[in-house]
Amino acid sequence: MKKLDRKAKMPATVFTYTFGICAALLLGLGMCLSMKVIGDGMVLMILGIVLGIIGIVGVSVNYPIYKRISEKGKKKYAFEITQLAKEIIDN
Repeated sequence: MKKLDRKAKMPATVFTYTFGICAALLLGLGMCLSMKVIGDGMVLMILGIVLGIIGIVGVSVNYPIYKRISEKGKKKYAFEITQLAKEIIDN
């Protein structure tokens, strides 16, 4: 039963970690550019602000995306999990 639960949640977990890491790196890059730690000039600062905002949005929507993908996985394997639970209860 634990294997089926892990199998249902694995795609959501992998996507969430990957997307979250990329969004956090994008946010960090945007912060570095906007504070002129990397590069110099007004164009790079504006680019940094835009990248930072995109990173913030990515980090903010990461958990709702995880919940949606996780629910789809649970629905996909719900029948198998309930059948296995019935077998365990019957024995």
